[in-house]
Parts: sequence; C-alpha cells; structure tokens
Amino acid sequence: MTNTPLAPGTPAPEFTLANEHGTTTSLKDLRGKWVVLYMYPKDNTSGCTLEAQEFSQLLPRFAERNCLVFGISPDSVSSHCRFIEKQGLSVSLLSDPDSTVLTAYGAWQTKSMYGRQYMGVVRSTVLVDPDGKVAFHWPNVKARGHAQAVLDKLLSLM
Repeated sequence: MTNTPLAPGTPAPEFTLANEHGTTTSLKDLRGKWVVLYMYPKDNTSGCTLEAQEFSQLLPRFAERNCLVFGISPDSVSSHCRFIEKQGLSVSLLSDPDSTVLTAYGAWQTKSMYGRQYMGVVRSTVLVDPDGKVAFHWPNVKARGHAQAVLDKLLSLM
C-alpha cells in the first residue's frame, strides 16, 4: 500500500482498539472532540520515545482545545503499559497488533532495510475533526518537533 494522504473532509476510518490499560477506545465514541492519531513503529525506540514525550509535554495544550491524543502501534497492551511507565508518558497508546487500523490509515507499508523488504509502520499522523472527518494528514513525518506542528495546525483550524 502506498502512503496516499487521507483527503481532508472524508470520514476518518472507524476503529476500536485497546489502550495501555486494556480498555477499548472507539473513534465513534470520540465525536464532538478533536482527535490526534499518531502512528509510530515501536515502543521504547529513540524516535518513538521522542515523539511520545513531545506529545505528552504538549498534552495540556491539546486538552485546552478539546483535543485528545492517541499513539497507535502494533505493540501489545502490556508493551504500551511498560513504555508509558518507563518514559513517564501521559499520552494514551492504542494497540493494533494485526495492523488493521494502521493499514486503514495508510501507515502500514512495505519498507526496505539493507535490501530486505518487509511490512512496517511509516510514522504518520491524522487530525480528526469533531465530526469524525479527516482535518489533516501528515503521511511521513520526522519525530522531532512534530507534536508542535500538529498543535499549530489544530490552532489554525479552530
């Protein structure tokens, strides 16, 4: 699958995933709020830790704007729990072990390393508006400074 940006104004793909506590989160239940969904490859890796820390630091600013932030990766619920505890994160992490949601959001793609191809997560983010529609899609991002860029975009859309 190519990482084609999700078009603004189109319905965000629905999902129900377990968070770090094993409690399910469904996009349909979040109507009326802005939602940031940032997809990342793996818990406790340098880029993913930096991104999660930056979103955690800015979480109060997102909350002031009626915006929830969720990280999504194929890691297990228990891995997310350990990651949050080890890094002191405040952002909620959702587990997508079969990559269904990552695929629906265009983040599960063929990657290449040392000439070997494999399926994996391409770091990307989707901002969903209070009506459940895509407001903005970042299809391939660098971790450093990305949380601030997402907050800036949210503020520009309000």
